[in-house]
Amino acid sequence: MHCRAYLLLERDFNELKQNNFKGITALPVSEDLMKWEAEIEGLQNSIWKGLVFQLTINFTREYNCVPPVVKFITIPFHPNVDPHTGQPCIDFLDNADKWNKRYTLSSILLALQVMLSNPVLENPVNLDAARILMSDESMYKLLALKLCNGSLQLEDNSLQLTKDPHKFIKAIKVVSFNDYYKTWSGIATSKATEYYRTPLLEDPKFIGQYYKWKKMDLQYPKEWNLK
Repeated sequence: MHCRAYLLLERDFNELKQNNFKGITALPVSEDLMKWEAEIEGLQNSIWKGLVFQLTINFTREYNCVPPVVKFITIPFHPNVDPHTGQPCIDFLDNADKWNKRYTLSSILLALQVMLSNPVLENPVNLDAARILMSDESMYKLLALKLCNGSLQLEDNSLQLTKDPHKFIKAIKVVSFNDYYKTWSGIATSKATEYYRTPLLEDPKFIGQYYKWKKMDLQYPKEWNLK
């Protein structure tokens, strides 16, 4: 006899397949449905358009009383994604008190897709990404895309960012993404706290709100609040 978590995840999987959300896929990789792999494509009119991010989602037998552990395998250079662990900074995933039993696999993935295109710059977990985005959006887009495409251009294998982002990009050297991530993981100082998680799913009717966001996303050019 299957546990309650298994039955709920089976329900979530059916919901995901029936809705067929654009740019979102997920499949279980264990027979008990506790481990999943997922892919999220960036929304239209964002720098992530056409890019696909891989994630792992690990549930426990206590689901849906507690949230799963979500990690980006393809780690974006993003203010709200920890560059060391790949964990997204969303409050309901990190704080069980803010988790709602109405949340499903679909709503989690939709929230992550929206988060990618709507960074929260107040107390970010990736301080360098936030600082570059606030000071020079074009510079940020260039670095973010280079990381996603498998390389980062840096001088002397150093990840120290200069105060002048234009000087930073002029002296360049190709470094593989694996070397970048290994180095970055060793020096990353940003740590997530419960005080600045992105509250994207406080409203249980999230999916309806999600479609409103997508409609607005298609109607108007993307403008990030940089200050």
